[in-house]
Amino acid sequence: MADNATDQGPTRALVLANPASGSHSPQLVRDVAELCAGGLEHVDIHLTTAPGDATVAVRRALEGPGRAPDLVVVVGGDGTVREVVQALASVPGRAALAVVPGGTGNSGYKMLWGERPWTESLKAVLTDPGAGGSARLRRLDLARLTETGQCVYLGACSGVIADALIRARDIPLTGRDLYTKAFADTAAGYVPYPGRVTVDGRVVHEGPTVLANVGGGRYRGGRYLVLPDSLLDDGLLDVCVIGGGVPAADVPELTRTAAHMGLPDTVYARGRTVTVERTDGRRLPLEHDGEYQHGIGPSATFEVMPGALAVWAPAQERP
Repeated sequence: MADNATDQGPTRALVLANPASGSHSPQLVRDVAELCAGGLEHVDIHLTTAPGDATVAVRRALEGPGRAPDLVVVVGGDGTVREVVQALASVPGRAALAVVPGGTGNSGYKMLWGERPWTESLKAVLTDPGAGGSARLRRLDLARLTETGQCVYLGACSGVIADALIRARDIPLTGRDLYTKAFADTAAGYVPYPGRVTVDGRVVHEGPTVLANVGGGRYRGGRYLVLPDSLLDDGLLDVCVIGGGVPAADVPELTRTAAHMGLPDTVYARGRTVTVERTDGRRLPLEHDGEYQHGIGPSATFEVMPGALAVWAPAQERP
């Protein structure tokens, strides 16, 4: 297939929005579409209707008859971005991703653009790089979770961060405050699981485990700097393991400032293949990109997919 995603700038966009996302606003979708229409040849809008619909809609747009979009603008949270990434990775080079934050954690936006307003970042994407635009096309690494075949964008985490997603369902809050409370409440009573982490065939950790984060973006939940040294385009997966010697109740505050990195029971490594296991044979508590993985058994293996995703990011920074 032709490589439509080029450094010359986009010409045709699919604006995809999730009405069920944490901070969805019809006005936001209209504003995004209007901004795109002012700088592109053609703009289509798709509102998702059910889980998985974003993946189907993007694949249909990229593989269907007629001219395909070379830009997919996701208006939503990390869950919607996760679905779109599955589609873009299945047809590499056909279109590039741009994210407009409209969810709860919005880590997928933050890891590229930080706290910049979405209007600033989208305008940068729509400006021709050759005319001095402040965005560039980047090809970022993904991970493949071999047990499911799914692609991992932000990262995957076992242990307390995964179980916090379950607790969050019963907390009557929204936005980043929801996950902040869920993480803190889960960590307060968390019992480390017996685990092992292997990187490129070498065991880097074995014993009580609070969490093992593989990825991916530096932040999780929009606030927690779990992988502070991660580069998104170095062809490697980063993994951070926090062992049982660190009180789980301290982990939320430690990861807010990356203070966990200086502790003796924290392991940080890089490699092309990472396996996270629960050594007592029970189901590994695992999430990736904010989605709890109920079907996972006692282990999960991640393999790097170098340069698998085209995204628009700040020109002056290396993600």
